[in-house]
Amino acid sequence: MADKKIIAVVGATGAQGGGLVRAIVRDKGGAFQVRALTRDINAEKAQALAKLGVQLVAADLDDIESLKRAFEGAYGAFALTNYWEHFSPEKELAQAKAQARAAKDVGLQHVIWSTLEDTRRWVPLTDNRMPTLMEKYKVPHFDAKGEANAEFTGLGVPTTLYHTSFYWENLIYFGAGPKKGPDGKLAITMPMADKKLPGIAVEDIGTCALSIFKKGSDYIGKTVGVAGEHLTGTQMAAALSRALGQEVRYNAVEPADYAKLGFPGADDLANMFQFKRDFQADFLGMRSLSVSRALNPDLQTFDTWLAHNKHRIPLD
Repeated sequence: MADKKIIAVVGATGAQGGGLVRAIVRDKGGAFQVRALTRDINAEKAQALAKLGVQLVAADLDDIESLKRAFEGAYGAFALTNYWEHFSPEKELAQAKAQARAAKDVGLQHVIWSTLEDTRRWVPLTDNRMPTLMEKYKVPHFDAKGEANAEFTGLGVPTTLYHTSFYWENLIYFGAGPKKGPDGKLAITMPMADKKLPGIAVEDIGTCALSIFKKGSDYIGKTVGVAGEHLTGTQMAAALSRALGQEVRYNAVEPADYAKLGFPGADDLANMFQFKRDFQADFLGMRSLSVSRALNPDLQTFDTWLAHNKHRIPLD
């Protein structure tokens, strides 16, 4: 292990970070070993990683000195922020800045920054096609990440800007799975009309990221997006129907109606879906299936993912 390069993984107990941790662990003969960053090394999820032989290091994204200590001696890092922990774009920006500064100060050779589009490039704040949220954003959990790209590139950190897609695991954990309507029938609800939604398994996000680290200089300074499939709501509902053995409908609503569903972040997600719908060519183009499959030849389709995970999807 001593001759292997260390990849420090932020959010190691979460979806994306956890996917990369497991990908490195599985890659027994590979060039990398993983250093898992987490706020609480004694937490259950952290200890589950320890049982896999993963090195745990305590780090706090709000504490740059802890990040420097965690990054010290590593070859590279997988950097991210989790908007849904705090619902604060400003906090995301500050945390991204801290990661970029720490990476620069310790001299990391390759950082993958998990980012998303700054939708204000397509829909300025003065554009009323989409409501402005928090006075400064159109899609807060996208825009702050996109704005933070400059924190890495501006410091000259050797960075790959990494655009992910809708996690299919959202059907399990994030409340995006089929819900029973008044008629008792299951349906998934999205304001996407007949447009396609790029989706991916979190394990494949991690495997693709590992491939980028392996290719090193080929991807430094580049922007790459990944997806397992591009599917319409109707296609997703049909796949769910086949997997679950009962009908699942696609309920295509308007973004304004989705925003009124009342759960935390509904307005943010309504704008997000509208952005994906209205700027379909750009959004899909960033998430090339051929590029994704080149990074991970075993990339899962939605049907493949469902075959392994259908029993985990709660049916309300």
